[in-house]
Amino acid sequence: MSLINMAKREINCKIVYYGIGLSGKTTNLHYIHQAVNPRDVGDMVQIDTETERTLYFDLLPLELGKVHGFQIRFQLYTVPGQILYQQTRISVLKGADCVIFVADSQASKLQENIECWNELQEQLRNMNKNLADFPLVMQWNKRDLQDTLPISVLEKYLNPYRVPSYEAVAVTGRGVVECLKVGVNSTLHRLERI
Repeated sequence: MSLINMAKREINCKIVYYGIGLSGKTTNLHYIHQAVNPRDVGDMVQIDTETERTLYFDLLPLELGKVHGFQIRFQLYTVPGQILYQQTRISVLKGADCVIFVADSQASKLQENIECWNELQEQLRNMNKNLADFPLVMQWNKRDLQDTLPISVLEKYLNPYRVPSYEAVAVTGRGVVECLKVGVNSTLHRLERI
């Protein structure tokens, strides 16, 4: 849920990158952090666990202007992908205004992606989010690899709500900014309806 700071006339929105371990969530955030004008972005904070990285940084896109007279600020987070960090994923997901689901397009990762997608749906429902209305973007990452599934297969198993989806190669930045823009815009449209 967006945090509203009346004194500063600021609304803080939270976008969470969600997906299996090593799907490219962290790579997305690193690319965005480097691509954005340094005056518009805060420091990146990385919390390392034994086997996984959890990232967080503030993003203040000044060109977005204001909604209802409030400056909009976005905070981007990644969740740890590994099963043993389920509680951490749930904690990071709390209060999300938008989720970008980063799917590893490799055929060998389909079952893991499906399990992660099902977990995300369950957690959003537990947080009383209406999945048909919640800002959600699907990113089909690692499209540069050999054993990638056709987009139609990914759509069939991972995009039942037909939310916006994009092919991506996070290491080169392909599709990364497009996903973020759609996430930001769908979050702003939702704020304007409140």
